[in-house]
Order: sequence, then C-alpha cells, then structure tokens
Amino acid sequence: MNAGTAFLSAAAGLFVATAIKLWALRKNPRDPLLRAVTATLFVGALLFVTAAPPNLAAINAMLGVPNIAAPIVYSILTAFDGVSIVLLIHWRGNDDPRATRRQTRLCLITYAAVAVAVYVLFALGDTPVERIRDLDTYYSSTPWIREMILLYLAAHTVAAVTMVVLSRRWSRQVPGTLKLGLLLIAAGAASSVAYDLLKFTAIVARWLGHDWDWLSTHVAFALAGFSAFLVSAGFLLPPLAQGFGSRWRALRRFRRLQPLWLEIRPEIPPTSPPPMPWWQSVEHRLMQRERDIFDAVLRLTPWFDRSIGAKVYALALAEHSDSRRARGEADASVIARAVIQKSCASPAVTPEHRWMVSSIEDSDDLVNMSAAMLCSPRVEVTRQSTVLAEDSA
Repeated sequence: MNAGTAFLSAAAGLFVATAIKLWALRKNPRDPLLRAVTATLFVGALLFVTAAPPNLAAINAMLGVPNIAAPIVYSILTAFDGVSIVLLIHWRGNDDPRATRRQTRLCLITYAAVAVAVYVLFALGDTPVERIRDLDTYYSSTPWIREMILLYLAAHTVAAVTMVVLSRRWSRQVPGTLKLGLLLIAAGAASSVAYDLLKFTAIVARWLGHDWDWLSTHVAFALAGFSAFLVSAGFLLPPLAQGFGSRWRALRRFRRLQPLWLEIRPEIPPTSPPPMPWWQSVEHRLMQRERDIFDAVLRLTPWFDRSIGAKVYALALAEHSDSRRARGEADASVIARAVIQKSCASPAVTPEHRWMVSSIEDSDDLVNMSAAMLCSPRVEVTRQSTVLAEDSA
C-alpha cells in the first residue's frame, strides 16, 4: 500500500467515526467532551486527506499557487494539535468548570494564532518551485518561509510534549481501556516529538551545508502517519470499547433472560407490542423484555403459592447452601406453577397464602431466576406435578 492510499484509508475511517459522533452530538449538542471528540476526529481526517502526497499537488494545481498546500496542511496540523489538547483537558475533567473553559479558550486562541501566522508568513515569502515531499528542507533558508516552517514545528513540538506529559500522568490514575487509550496517545505524541526532531535535524543540517534531507522526506514522513494513527486510535479506543462493552452486556443479559421470558410469554397480552426485530437496539429490546417480565409477574401474583415456594427454597438451600440461588429457584418454581394454573383457570391463592417473588428486585437475581427456569430440576418437577394435578382435576 502506497502512502497516498494509506493516508486516504485512514481518513475514510476517521470520517466514518466522525459521522457516528455527529449522530450522537445531534442528540446531545451541549456535551463539551463529545464536541471535542467530534472535532478531533474531523480535523484528523482532514489532515490525512490534505497531507496525502497526490492531494498536495492537486491542491496546488486547483488553487494555482505553488506550494499553497504547505500552509494548508501546516494549519490543519496546528488545529489538530490544539483540539487534541482540548480533548485531553475535557477528558481529564476538572472540579472547576471555569478553569476548564479558561484552559480550553487559551489553547484554542494560541493555536488559532499560530495557524494565522503560518498563512501570513507564507504570503510574505516566496516559494516558486513546487516541492511535494521536501519543502521543509528545500526552503529552510528562504526568508519568511523559514520562519513559517520553524513556527509550525515549534507549535507541534509543544503540543506533542504536552500530550505525552498529560497522557502519561493521567494513565497512572485510570484502569482498563482508558489507560490503554492514553498510552496510545502518549506513544503517538512521542512519535510526533521524534518527527519534529528529525525535521529540525534535517533543517539544521541544511544550514550547515549537509544533505540529510532523507531524515525529513522519508523517516519523518513515515512517522507522521504513524503518530497520527496512534493518537486517533487512542482517542477512539475508550468510547468504542465502552460502547461495545455496554452492548455486549445488554445482549448477554437479553439472552440470559430468554428462558424466563419464554415461560411467562403466555401472559403477554395480544395488545402488547410484538418483540422488536433483531436489528433494533439491543438496549431497547432488553427494556422491552424486562418490561414484559415485570408485567407478567404482576398479573400472575394471585397464583403464587407460598407452600410451593417455601418447599423449593428449603430443598435448594439444603443442596447448595446459597440463599440467593435458592430464592431464585423458589421464585422460578412459583412462577412456572402460576402460569399453568392461570392458563387452566384454577382458583387464585388467598392473599395470606401467597408467595412474594423478590428476584425481580435485583438485576442479578432476575438472571439467576431465568437460569433456574432452564436448569433447575426442582422447577421442572414443580412444572410437571402441576400439569399432572391440573389434568387429574
């Protein structure tokens, strides 16, 4: 894969991520962290698009100004540095919102000023010969262009060092994917520092009469894409992992509640909404399944027999000495029996002899009760004995 394809592939991925965040931002437009994430992803994608070698020549040709792509890329890189630091500020959080706003404002103003200065210095200088890969070294001694190059490199170095320090410091205080994301950002920022050092080295070598341009045109160029990829991946990893983790937990709970839902399904009124299709949000499908279970338990309450619940609870507790598990088996047995009795129009249990199903009050207990519906031999015995009793009656 050549450099242009690699840059454009990275840009496409970041644009997709930006679109996802824009959809989330539409629902919560005032979230400063979400706005910072969206801005960072968008500017990162724009940076990859404009910095791709084929696009540099296309920008110069389209605007009709030799090397105009250079200040465009430099200013976008400067903007990426600024929004990345802002994102870290919001990501880290602060007990004083005014301090966060003040730091954000200072960072954005500083890097906006650098971006404007890049264009001003380019306008003051003269770059008649188009240089796609080695502009930094080729014009390293040209008045005003030299200053433009040094300014963007200095701003980029400050941002990279800041990101390394902040990311490393914060990574010691957090666990999991957030820690990994911060370490990726620190690694990407460290690569950016190496990129800047290589650029500075090649420029100084030019001033001293040496030709070390390969440090800038080959080594630093390769590091630029690598560092931008690491930083973007570091920012993307925690929210993506968190979203995937929450969806996986919801899907796992949805599936584990299926035995209980199938048991109480006859009690779901025909007028209730049908189960949502698989392509709907798993969180919404889980909410619907839990609502069906709670509603069915309320409708079955008059048929909950305390004697059955107490018997199963005692037997289960004697076998495995786990009171919560035993309670789940007792509740499952009572519900299984109530479904059969209600469907056969058996008389309800008097209030003083009713069993109180408590497993629906705790999410873990509800899942345990569902598992008992499928696996507990005591629930199966209760189900079969109830069927035989109803048939004989």
